[in-house]
Amino acid sequence: MDETSLRAVGWARSLPLRSSPKAARDWAREHLETLDWTDSAPRTVDDVLLTVSELVTNSHVHARCAAQLVMTWDGRCLHVAVHDNSTHLPTPRPASGERPGGRGLFLVDALADSWEARRCTDGKTVIACFRPQTEAGDDR
Repeated sequence: MDETSLRAVGWARSLPLRSSPKAARDWAREHLETLDWTDSAPRTVDDVLLTVSELVTNSHVHARCAAQLVMTWDGRCLHVAVHDNSTHLPTPRPASGERPGGRGLFLVDALADSWEARRCTDGKTVIACFRPQTEAGDDR
């Protein structure tokens, strides 16, 4: 394979509004097991699963629509993308003792190596990138 080629593996799933964040986490965990991350990078698995839960919940709560979850592993980074029909980009807001929520994007920012939100013609996509961290404490 030449150096300009990219090998990647990916999975996609649509999560209707009535589906739970647990269904998204279970689906994501099943695919992370095929990468052997549950043994080699369990902290990264936990970070990915919490991020999946937060992003899918944000789509369901704020966009009030189905969420499309796509995970792509390119050999260096696991890209976790959640797409919904809303064109409103998410913005972190200060947490408040007066209302629930408001901490999801702060969690994503703390857990992911990087993340971004992009408008699309049919909504938006939030993408978080994770590089596996081993138990030996290797930096991501």
